[in-house]
Amino acid sequence: MNELLPPLKDAADTSAEFFGRARARLTLDVPVALTDHDAPATRGDRDLDPELWIKAGAKATRPAAVLVPVIDRPEPSVLLTLRTADLPSHPGQIAFPGGKIDPHDATPLAAAIREGEEEIGLDPGMIEPIGYLDLYLTFSGFRILPAVVRVAPDYRVRVNPSEVAEAFEVPLPFLMEPANHAVKTREWRGIQRTYLEMPYGERYIWGITAGILRNLYERLYRA
Repeated sequence: MNELLPPLKDAADTSAEFFGRARARLTLDVPVALTDHDAPATRGDRDLDPELWIKAGAKATRPAAVLVPVIDRPEPSVLLTLRTADLPSHPGQIAFPGGKIDPHDATPLAAAIREGEEEIGLDPGMIEPIGYLDLYLTFSGFRILPAVVRVAPDYRVRVNPSEVAEAFEVPLPFLMEPANHAVKTREWRGIQRTYLEMPYGERYIWGITAGILRNLYERLYRA
């Protein structure tokens, strides 16, 4: 098993350190498994309970992409959204900007940037692409490719009220501290499901969003 590096407080509590590490460890190569369902894809909701994935008959077939927008401040932060309560998928949950990949999208990154502009008015000119995390398969049927991007600190948001109730920032050092990554269980369709949570004050970050953040931690802070 890979060794973990020191907590982020010691390893990367500045933007320069974080983005330097991200550029060294991530690329914009699109994984084959995004569209080839027979190719290996080991990350996702099944990480914590592979047997449940099989028992539930889960099949992730719909390609999607999200931005993991890291704001370039002296103490970097992650831009997240609160989905509106009446959306058909994951209503009222904290999420990354993003959505399904349409046929006209040139790349998964292009899809995530388009969705970010549609959902919260994030100007593509404020974004510098860094690289993709691992493909993340979900119980809700998506194959999500997260794209880590640097966002200029003077960015502005304009939320689309039909999709997003609010956009807000959470300090990256908090999210990259493994002591803040809790494993929980709850009933899901009559069975006990295991998931990650990272509560930050009144913000309840869990499920897919927490799983992707955990993947960011593991990709950047393992030796």
